[in-house]
Amino acid sequence: MPRLRQVGRDQAHPTAQTVYKMLFGERDPIVEPGTQTGTPGNWWTVFALVPDVFDHAVAGFQLYRSPNRKLDPKYRELGQLRAGWARGSKFVYSQHCKAARSVGLGEDKIAGIAHWQACSCYSDVERALLAYTDALVLQGGRVADGVFEALKKHLSDEEILEFTYVTALYDFHAVISKALRLEYDDVPDPIVEVAAPTGASADVMRMVDR
Repeated sequence: MPRLRQVGRDQAHPTAQTVYKMLFGERDPIVEPGTQTGTPGNWWTVFALVPDVFDHAVAGFQLYRSPNRKLDPKYRELGQLRAGWARGSKFVYSQHCKAARSVGLGEDKIAGIAHWQACSCYSDVERALLAYTDALVLQGGRVADGVFEALKKHLSDEEILEFTYVTALYDFHAVISKALRLEYDDVPDPIVEVAAPTGASADVMRMVDR
């Protein structure tokens, strides 16, 4: 379950009610969860706790999918996919595998996201975008000059800004989904102590420091 309470259909504000109807039909998403893509749908029901935050997030989706964007949607989805994988958000990664197919990104490029550095299926501009994504997500925005120069060979300043904004936005969504345990990110932390066998030394390093 998400770490925050959810907002049902009857308690949702007007924008959320409109979105709920598109995603869930006449169902109350708390009583009968589930979207067409198989997610529980609780990203929406938790964000609806704060109506203007919900509206701001929805406006962000509309912005990056707007026909006014100069950036090729395939490039956008590469960044979103890699951001989800690199941040460890199963929700963002899984949803954008589907979104990537919808804009025509090949299966080889979707499958190669986890190990793009060793894949030959990506073009020079795609490799530059994936390296840039890693700098944004894994290096906190510390981008080497060589990576940026590679981007500038292929993309306009406007396209680079759009890519930066959308990729950072999805890093942000991945972090929130993990923190609040939303959708497919509702999983226990994998980093836990594994108990030693009964009777084993309490100080395992004592065995090797002699």
